[in-house]
Amino acid sequence: MIDKLEALLASGRDSPDLRFALANAYLKAGDAGRAITHAQQAVQLKPDYSAAWRLLGQAQIAAGKNDDAVLSLERGIQVAEKAGDRQVSKEMQVFLRRLQRQ
Repeated sequence: MIDKLEALLASGRDSPDLRFALANAYLKAGDAGRAITHAQQAVQLKPDYSAAWRLLGQAQIAAGKNDDAVLSLERGIQVAEKAGDRQVSKEMQVFLRRLQRQ
């Protein structure tokens, strides 16, 4: 799966959705560093992509970058609430509370 997604990216088909898919695939494969890279690109290409903000926060948590994750999740909650993405906002709030308890 990752190889196919990387091939699409290499062919010049860059998009927020492709970056999101790559970030998700890398996170599931245990490569949080690459997941962060692609999630960051997704939110750079589409700053109002609330699910990508959530994924970025998750990847940062997985990489032990909790301070970065707090910032990403806070930004993601703002984006999600502005867009009316209540479920995504709630999920990020749960992640944020867990981080703040640590």
